[in-house]
Amino acid sequence: MGKKGDYNGLSADQVEESRGRYGENMLTAQKKASMWKLYIDKYNDPIIKILLVAAVISLVLAFIEKDFIETIGIFLAVFFATTVGFYFERDAAKKFDVLTALGEESPVKVIREGRVCEIPRRDVVVGDVVLLAIGDEVPADGILFKAIDLQIDESALTGEPVTSKSVDAAEAGTAYPPNVVLRSTLVMNGSGRMEVTAVGDATEIGKVARHSTEITAVKTPLNMQLDRLAGLISKVGSGVAVAAFAGFLIHDIMTKPVWETDNYLLMAEIVLKYFMMAVTLIVMAVPEGLPMAVTLALALNMRRMLKSNNLVRKLHACETMGAVTVICTDKTGTLTQNKMQVSEMSVEGDKDLLIKAIAINTTADISGSKNIGNPTEAAILVWTAGEGADYERIRRECVMERQLPFSTEHKFMASIARVDGTRYLFVKGAPEIVMGFCDMSKEERVLINRRLYGYQSKAMRTLCFACRRLTDDGMYDIRHPENLTYQGIAAITDPLREEVPEAVMQCRRAGIDVKVVTGDTSATAVEISRHIGVWSDRLPDGAQITGMDFASLSDEEAYQRAPVIRVMSRARPADKQRLVTMLQRRGEVVAVTGDGTNDAPALNHAHVGLSLGSGTSVAKNASDMTLLDDSFASIVKAVQWGRSLYVNIQRFIFFQLVVNVTALLLVLGGAFIGTELPLTITQMLWVNLIMDTFAAMALASLPPETEVMKEKPRRQTDFIINRNMGWAIGCVGLCLFGIMIVMLYYFEHNIKGISVRELTVFFTVFVMLQWWNLFNAKSLGSNRSAFCGFTSDRGLFAVLVMILAGQWLIVTFGGKMFRTEPLDMETWMWIILLTSPVMVIGELMRFVSRMVNKKKIYNA
Repeated sequence: MGKKGDYNGLSADQVEESRGRYGENMLTAQKKASMWKLYIDKYNDPIIKILLVAAVISLVLAFIEKDFIETIGIFLAVFFATTVGFYFERDAAKKFDVLTALGEESPVKVIREGRVCEIPRRDVVVGDVVLLAIGDEVPADGILFKAIDLQIDESALTGEPVTSKSVDAAEAGTAYPPNVVLRSTLVMNGSGRMEVTAVGDATEIGKVARHSTEITAVKTPLNMQLDRLAGLISKVGSGVAVAAFAGFLIHDIMTKPVWETDNYLLMAEIVLKYFMMAVTLIVMAVPEGLPMAVTLALALNMRRMLKSNNLVRKLHACETMGAVTVICTDKTGTLTQNKMQVSEMSVEGDKDLLIKAIAINTTADISGSKNIGNPTEAAILVWTAGEGADYERIRRECVMERQLPFSTEHKFMASIARVDGTRYLFVKGAPEIVMGFCDMSKEERVLINRRLYGYQSKAMRTLCFACRRLTDDGMYDIRHPENLTYQGIAAITDPLREEVPEAVMQCRRAGIDVKVVTGDTSATAVEISRHIGVWSDRLPDGAQITGMDFASLSDEEAYQRAPVIRVMSRARPADKQRLVTMLQRRGEVVAVTGDGTNDAPALNHAHVGLSLGSGTSVAKNASDMTLLDDSFASIVKAVQWGRSLYVNIQRFIFFQLVVNVTALLLVLGGAFIGTELPLTITQMLWVNLIMDTFAAMALASLPPETEVMKEKPRRQTDFIINRNMGWAIGCVGLCLFGIMIVMLYYFEHNIKGISVRELTVFFTVFVMLQWWNLFNAKSLGSNRSAFCGFTSDRGLFAVLVMILAGQWLIVTFGGKMFRTEPLDMETWMWIILLTSPVMVIGELMRFVSRMVNKKKIYNA
């Protein structure tokens, strides 16, 4: 370490020495339940328990009968189903861990070898000098040696939302000394510098608040909807299972002579067989695959959205983005490139004093070609460098007394400092605010306002500077400056992102309303909105409003005005939050973008809060997703992913319920025809595995489709099974049941006893019908061919191969366990060919639908 009080930072050698001695700045992950315990928990499902009890009873009878084949098959099928479910849940958990670990890469400003630089949070070591500014998350525990109006949110540790900090080590009735700052607390106001004293597990948060970093699952509206669907299906399935059990047992009692004997063991075996059949029907009917399908779909979406620069922090955001109806976006960084540069500097008076004012009354830094801190401040610092000034030397030579950081509430920053022996107050901020503090004539104000309007009409950001010479001993209210001397105005440009106009157009085509909510002036906000397609002169009166005017409206007036507003300028945090609340009251699903601490309330209250990758830790903590590239186009991608996710879940439900309807009706129909079990328990468990796990894998992995962006957002009240889906499930299920029951009736009444070969053919036909129907499920919700983009649907292709290969293995090697015998290649080809009309008919219907739509468009 360097000597105490050496605040030029550590050298590279000292950093390595400190890391070796005290370790990395990483919290040890909370000890998780063992893999074995998590796996055993999979068997706690009530349905699995019932099935296992029945299997144990079957095992007892197997010892008596000396026939273990079917019992072993049941145990293997249950084991396989639970193991696959466990694997995918663990895979989703791993993805969460990866996303959580990314938080340790958040940048921290430190001084090393006398230079300000940014490093990942994990690289902070004991002895580092860390620069703290409003909105930062404190990266480690430390001692303050510089603090200016510093206020810290310590609620993560002490419950105190605002605690004033200073370099005074004396106790002040707080949980920790005023000069101590702690990891995971947030800078709410002011600035400071600290020397790190503890990192990683040695920090207070590492000792006592490990749970504060856990990610918890969120019950989404979609999950609740799926729960209701599962309840409905479970009731229907249970009813069918009871009816099938009664039907088979009564038929057996009426036709089998064993019931007139005293062979109670055989009777018990028959009852057990039908009981297990009924339980298996319930297993098939209960869509236990739905939660797994949703989890898998969300996990896959999270990973893919990360590739499109959307870091999902909260699971429900994946799905909720698809239902968004309004996006309230800020300007800087999202719509613009956030590459500020001074286009013109209008200087009045002493230029040298203005340069010193800029150096002292800013908190940003320039490190080589990289700007660190507020982009606007960095831009004016670059201008001073271009004028030949050394802002770091100016800061070192001045004596800072007090500083009021910039906030969107008062819209200016002020500093009191002694420069070259003279005491000054320097102020910079919004021109209309700072000019209000200045002594100037009416003519001067008119001239400057005319210049301002010229800048703002070109979508330039403007910053006004003023100062005042103070007496040496006088106290001054820094929060209410007056009698200032006007110094000049900086006109700062921030180029528009090239992709934004097209992205906004895509949102409008998708039925999503885009509103620009910014702290900039009305002229700048309107001009930017015009360039991106949000604003036009044909909009009704009231489409533009200032934050102050919106705040003056009554709740009823604000409620009526909210949907009309397109641009809100000079917006404060409370104004943005109020607009979000009013839109939500109107039934809108609202997404909000923000990068600053001031945006946190709106981000937190929105259905989906979207923070910027360059934003503050406070904003990121309040958000559901982070746009790593800060681009509005990434929001459009997130909406597309969300909508596609919902459609993919609908496709899975369609496929699963068609299998359910077919299997339940088949077994129930078989009971009344008087045949043996058309599908054995192990066969039904294999089908259950297909419809739950493999179908979830195939349909959840489908890539997003551009078609979904041509539709209007879904209503929150919409049931996940719409009318078209309901008809499709019913019709396809009944058709497949009709094919299978005719085939069963033919085997039963035209051949003397159904042989194992016929039952094998029957079982294979059933699976292949579902196999072909997977193509229809892929195209559900669109008129596109199932083969459109088929080569890119690697997950679906892999699953189709897995099902086909699995069926061949079961038929060829299943034997008594699956009640099958090998089929020759010719039989396989005939089965595949004769079941293909399920897909062919679907393709023809989609082709006709496409032709009809084309004709409608042509006639229109």
